Amino acid sequence: MIEQIPFFQGLSAEDLAKLEAISVVKKYKKGEFLFIEGEEPKWLTFLITGSVKLYKTTANGKEIFIHQLAPMNFVAEVVNFENIPYPASAIFTISGEVLKINYEKFETQFLTKPEICMKFLKSMAQKIRITTNLLHQELILSSEEKVARFILNHEDLFNELKHTKISSILNMTPETFSRILNKFKTNGLVKLDEKNQILEKDVGGLQEIYSY
Repeated sequence: MIEQIPFFQGLSAEDLAKLEAISVVKKYKKGEFLFIEGEEPKWLTFLITGSVKLYKTTANGKEIFIHQLAPMNFVAEVVNFENIPYPASAIFTISGEVLKINYEKFETQFLTKPEICMKFLKSMAQKIRITTNLLHQELILSSEEKVARFILNHEDLFNELKHTKISSILNMTPETFSRILNKFKTNGLVKLDEKNQILEKDVGGLQEIYSY
């Protein structure tokens, strides 16, 4: 399985065997936690299949959505690199599999290889961009821009999640989300079926609202 993961393609048979020796594959069901905010990292984790939601919880219990992670990505690898507790929680929204790697051995055996180290640094840089996008969303985007952005970038999640959950992800009230969605439907920006699944969307019109 490991040799089929794009990140590790190019490794020799010997290196693949070493990586397999320090790794395990674990299955998770929808609703199971991969890790919880504040936990110490025990493994370097790579999402093979499924989908994982990253979020923080405020002191008053409010959930702040950070990112929905797709397969073939490391999950919160920065905490391993910096040896810090997880700053957020990760929960499976779609059942899947994770490759769990002994980070100490991975660091000594693989991060000394320039090609792997460069890929790893690029992956961490991507996570920094995710954090930047979150700050951009919360500090700059209007509610309409948030909804347009979500429809454009996460149609699969829009079709899967209840609208109350989407409004929570976007950090707005369900009433605000419903009002904006009705406005989008009236203006022909999105067409939904009886199950609130997207049938059509006006990409150009939505991009005029969210054009960043």
